[in-house]
Amino acid sequence: MKKIGLIALAALMGGAAALGGYKLLERNQDSRTLTEQQNVLFANNPAKISSTGAVDFVQAAAAVSPGVVHIKTTYGGKSSEQSGGGSPADMFEEFFGRGGRSMPRAPRAASGSGVILTPDGYIVTNNHVVENADKIEVILSDRRKVVAKVIGTDPNTDLALIKVEETGLPVVKMGNSDHVQIGEWVLAVGFPLDLQTTVTAGIVSAKARSIGILARQQNQLTEQEYEEYRRTGKAPQRTNTSIESFIQTDAAINPGNSGGALVNANGELIGINAAIASQTGTNEGYGFAIPVNLAKKILEDFRKYGTVKRGYIGVSFRPLDADAAEELKVKDINGLYVMDVVENGGGAAAGIKKGDIIKKVEGQPIYDSPDLQEKIGRMSPGDKINLTILRDGSLKDINVTLKGESSVTAPKTAASGKATGATISKLGAGFAPAPAALKAKLGARSGVVVTTVEPGKLFDSLDIPKGLLITGVNGKPVNSAKDVEAALPTSKNGMTTITGVGADGQNYSFTF
Repeated sequence: MKKIGLIALAALMGGAAALGGYKLLERNQDSRTLTEQQNVLFANNPAKISSTGAVDFVQAAAAVSPGVVHIKTTYGGKSSEQSGGGSPADMFEEFFGRGGRSMPRAPRAASGSGVILTPDGYIVTNNHVVENADKIEVILSDRRKVVAKVIGTDPNTDLALIKVEETGLPVVKMGNSDHVQIGEWVLAVGFPLDLQTTVTAGIVSAKARSIGILARQQNQLTEQEYEEYRRTGKAPQRTNTSIESFIQTDAAINPGNSGGALVNANGELIGINAAIASQTGTNEGYGFAIPVNLAKKILEDFRKYGTVKRGYIGVSFRPLDADAAEELKVKDINGLYVMDVVENGGGAAAGIKKGDIIKKVEGQPIYDSPDLQEKIGRMSPGDKINLTILRDGSLKDINVTLKGESSVTAPKTAASGKATGATISKLGAGFAPAPAALKAKLGARSGVVVTTVEPGKLFDSLDIPKGLLITGVNGKPVNSAKDVEAALPTSKNGMTTITGVGADGQNYSFTF
């Protein structure tokens, strides 16, 4: 009997110590990272379901759904042109399409989803869900409605961190997106089309997918910038700093899923749903999510600094394939061909040169832009990264110390205005100002229609069709043949880039 009493006393003391320790950690949790808080919360909750091959998602759905919230935003009466930024409708049109229908320029309200990461109310969502909102309301799983404040936003990754002043909230466990495999079962959880919590299932269709959507959003001119361009003929110079390395899935994702959870069969968060590929504005088979391992770094920066502290190599590059290799007169068809090196960047200091081919990062082969950009996106100024480059037929390892954003300046070819040699006659095409109705239908602020294509010339060889709406040349909006002629001579890298929109609403980009 005495022995039983001692055991009971020991158990009681152990429980009290554990409770006291948890309370101490709870009081100090603001000093811990999001990942550290998650490790404490889920220390005694190991995964019980295989991450691949499971066909029963009941446990995963039950674990995740309470931690995914409905976000509703309201806006003032100013239109996007008046406020100098894109309205939420513009963002949803860019990410989800219009389906050929006209939509209001300045809606009063919009909605999306978010994922709770800590019991004290830190919630991750998309930048385009909360950008420019006057008021952000979060509807919790118990149907309470609470007001949220923005901690930080990043258009370059389309991530945002918001905070509600609540405690004891259900939390979604963060997983490891590096371990995600193509063909793996996943669930998308969110609030599509203003419905209540909805869970859909699919598989991972691809990884490290870039669809160019964030770069296009970055390059859109505000109304003030467009008017300044019309007055002076000078378009603002922008450097593309967007990072796209999406997880592609065929789980059904619709407008309203933005900011919601993509989880594996264990119920672990592996991505933040952000976009779909669609001609109608609703699900047609493929959705895209931001990898959680990229999000972790961005979210921690939001908590520490309110903004992102991003490191840069300081090079511009072009992914190689058979066509690019032939054009650049190189033998390799894999890797990133260095087009230019920023004068004061980390790459220049480490000895990277124009014409080098980046073959590996930290020993891992790279084939396309996302392979490098996501890894760099997880790092900060001052961090070091090992790159393997091919130069003169030999591989060489170079350690690069990343530098901050102030080190990223336009390459010399941009400053000197290097001629591309392109003219309308060489393009072999005719242009006419686009009707206002066509631009409105396709969601374009500028544009000329391709009226003729001459056989055997450049547009014909690039398969650029008659009827295509050309919206920009070398980053400059065009509204007449004269605008096209004026924009052709110079570019940032000595090459010409033409962007356009097809009759089906699909975006096109041609570089030569």
